[in-house]
Amino acid sequence: MDEIKAALSEKLGSKVAFEIPLFGGIPVPQSALVTWVIIALLTVFAIWLTHGLQKKPGRRQMVAELMVGFINNFCKGTLGEKHWRTFAPYLGSIGLYLVVSNLSGLVGVDPPTKDLNVTAGLAVMSAVLIYGAQFRYHGLGGGLRKFGQPVAILAPLNVMEIGIRPLSLCLRLFGNVLAAFIIMELIKMAVPAVLPVAFSLYFDIFDGILQAVVFVFLTTLFLAESLED
Repeated sequence: MDEIKAALSEKLGSKVAFEIPLFGGIPVPQSALVTWVIIALLTVFAIWLTHGLQKKPGRRQMVAELMVGFINNFCKGTLGEKHWRTFAPYLGSIGLYLVVSNLSGLVGVDPPTKDLNVTAGLAVMSAVLIYGAQFRYHGLGGGLRKFGQPVAILAPLNVMEIGIRPLSLCLRLFGNVLAAFIIMELIKMAVPAVLPVAFSLYFDIFDGILQAVVFVFLTTLFLAESLED
């Protein structure tokens, strides 16, 4: 049991990929390095997928149109005709990053989203998007009045949501990805042969995609509430 605890603690530890030789050494965590690689891969994939678009689409262009159409329809249905074009690119990019990040465990890489710093950063970005849009589209006075809806007595609770919403997004994503990672590591230690493959279909694939969908859906839902007239 002690050996299992030690091995699991080592897996859960925040690993440093390398150090930047400035100011006495700036450590770069493995989660940041994997994130950079994912961003680079998604960028190359997007360029390849959308290169040489034609009126008569081929298979590559059909895949691109299917992905973009799915994201656009989701945003249009949630945010409405007035705002969906503005936010669809960001929400789609975050969704793709989370899917690839959560599935990175399949290739033997620790998912960046099991690092609390990564999920906290994503949650802060969502909070800035939500409340930035609220004040951008309603103005300073209208943005402040949104905190008093539907009745003024709820204003303190609505103000508290500025911190509660990103916290819930952060901990929900982090907790589920971390729990799935721990379970898979325990299964690999106990039965390292065939059984982990079956569980990986759920914890690495289904649960990873599900958590990405939940994060994007909640962000879009909160955003729709902030934009509502």
